[in-house]
Parts: sequence; structure tokens; C-alpha cells
Amino acid sequence: MAENKRDYYEVLGVPKTASDDEIKSAFRRMAKQYHPDLHPDDKEAEAKFKEVNEAYEVLSNADKRAKYDQFGHAAFDPSAGGFSGSWSGFGGGSPFGGFGGFGDIFGDIFGAGTRSNPNGPVRGENLRQSLTISFEEAAFGCEKEVQYRREENCSVCGGTGAAPGTQPQTCPTCGGRGTVTRVQNTILGSMQTTVPCSACGGTGKIIKEPCKNCSGMGRVRSFQKRRVKIPAGIDDGQTIRVSGAGDDGMHGGPKGDLHISIRVKPHKRFVRDGADIHQNIEIPVTTAILGGSINVPTLDKEVKLNIPEGTQSQKTFRMKGFGIQKLNSPEKGDMYVNVTVGIPKKLTEKQRELVVKLAEEMGDGEAQKTKPKKKGLFK
Repeated sequence: MAENKRDYYEVLGVPKTASDDEIKSAFRRMAKQYHPDLHPDDKEAEAKFKEVNEAYEVLSNADKRAKYDQFGHAAFDPSAGGFSGSWSGFGGGSPFGGFGGFGDIFGDIFGAGTRSNPNGPVRGENLRQSLTISFEEAAFGCEKEVQYRREENCSVCGGTGAAPGTQPQTCPTCGGRGTVTRVQNTILGSMQTTVPCSACGGTGKIIKEPCKNCSGMGRVRSFQKRRVKIPAGIDDGQTIRVSGAGDDGMHGGPKGDLHISIRVKPHKRFVRDGADIHQNIEIPVTTAILGGSINVPTLDKEVKLNIPEGTQSQKTFRMKGFGIQKLNSPEKGDMYVNVTVGIPKKLTEKQRELVVKLAEEMGDGEAQKTKPKKKGLFK
């Protein structure tokens, strides 16, 4: 019954916002964990394996996932009106998940490629890594060392999984196909199911003497250090692809790639907007009134900026070409300087007299009324 089923996202251990890659990765991990070949005669592991497969079959299909997100398990429950049409057994695409299309999914997990050739070339997995750099490093570009782990073909057995001097043998049960076909007679008729061969684990090969270096897996984990060039102008959240730096391919397949997600630290002064930079600078009230020049810090040096007479607070000046270099382009953005007028909080007696005279000259007689009285000896 649909109400007895666990949530498919919970089964795979992923959030409802998970991407297709995250769902696929979770499925690979859990399918390997509960695979019947690793747990012979373990009914609980077999049940979990079927549950994981069923969840993946729905969530990996865009249409089925959309229906599941809207209606839940009822979308595939005939008694709830969630499925209409005919079907001829699990091999023909069961609406209940089960083992429908399992051969393709199994090949996806263990690199079987297609059902007809489980040992065909399979491309290596892409890897993801994050890297944090400074604001200046993002602006000017740099080189950074990235450390990560990847899967490589075993150097001792050449990726076959068999001990040196031996070779994997063709599985006699499935004839090297990696799958076997089962026929079951039910009240609905004859149902044909294609499932992975339990004798060889779906690989089509039997390894009698496993390689000791990789325990017969044909793969080993290695620690990698790689210098990566970060281009000038890269922004927070952008990704760099390093071709061929991912996992090794299987059976002669190409290597995967390494995708590096860039995180840029915020700057204490500058705020970035694409290739443009914004900053706030306070100027003296006298400079705002009379005009003059101020020193403005940029990414690599200080530059003089002319302030015209009578500049108002919150005035923004554009400094063309003093921004960040645009990615993969020699062109640079601009710098925008927002000025605020600084009003002194305390004045000397002489400064105050000068300001009062200025107020009188400008016709602001009210300013004199705020003139404080001179303090006496005991004040």
C-alpha cells in the first residue's frame, strides 16, 4: 500500500531540492551498500536494495519525480487512480518501481555501459571541489594548490581486479552479458524480468584470484595535489573545469573532470558588482565646500580624485577602468566612489569664530544664537 512506503527522498537520504547528480550519487552509494551479492541470504538487505532501486527509478525520471512531488506515492498507486494504462510485467516498465529497467540502472552503478557489453568503456566520474580565494586573487588571477581524492585504475592489475599473471574469466552463468532473464508465471500472465547476474555481480566476469593491492576491485583511491590557474576576473560561485582530473575511466574509458567551485572572501572596503567596484569615502566639509582632491585607494594603488566645489554628501563619482578585469577579456570595469561629507563634532574657539563669520557672510544669522557662553573660572 502507498501509505506504508517510506518517502523516496528519505530512502536515498537526499533533500527534496537535490539535483539529478546528487540523486544519482546517493543511489550509487546505497545500491552498492545493499547489493545482494554483498549480503547473500540477507532478506533485510534485499528489501532495502529493492526500496532504493524503486526510489531511484521515480526520482531519476523528471516526469515521475514531478508527479511524485505533487501527489506522493498515490501518483503510482492504481487504487488511488494514480496510474492508468496496461503493462506486461516489471521488464515492461512497472508503475510500481520494483525491478523495471533495473539492468540499465545497474549498469549505471557498476559501469556496465549497456546490457549487451557490461565491460565496455565507461567514462570516469566527475569530481567536485571548493576553493576559497581572496578578493584581490579573484581580481588579478592566481595559482592555487588543490588537494582531493580520486579513483584510479589499480597499477598492479591494470584495472582488471585479477592477480598479476591471471585474467578474469567469462561468467558461465550469464555468458558474459552481466544479466540473466527470469520468467515468472502469475495470474496476470507470464512476466519476464531482466536482472543482474548474481554469480558475477553484473560484470560478466569471474575473478578467481583477486588482486591483493585492490582486493579485486580494480580501483584504488589516491590523494592528489594539483596546481590550478585561477583566471583574473572570476567571481564568487563560478566554477573552473579541469579536464581529465577526475576519476579514471573503466575498461579504457576516458577520465572524468574536476569541477572547482570558487568562493571569494568579501573585502573590508570594496563591494563588487560584476566587474565594477563600489566604495564609500568621507571627505572634509571644507573640501566639499571649496573643492580639491583626495587620495582614493584602488585595487593596486592610490589615485587622486578631483572633488568639485560645492559637492553634496552622497555624491557618486565614476572612475573609469579602475574596476576588475572582465573574465576572459582585457577590458576592465569601473570604480564608483560614493562620498559623504564629514561634519566635525568639536571645534576650537577660533574655528567656531570662523564658522560664525562664514554663517554671517552667508546670511545665516540663526547660527550665532547657538554660540555658547564663555566658561567662568569655576566652570
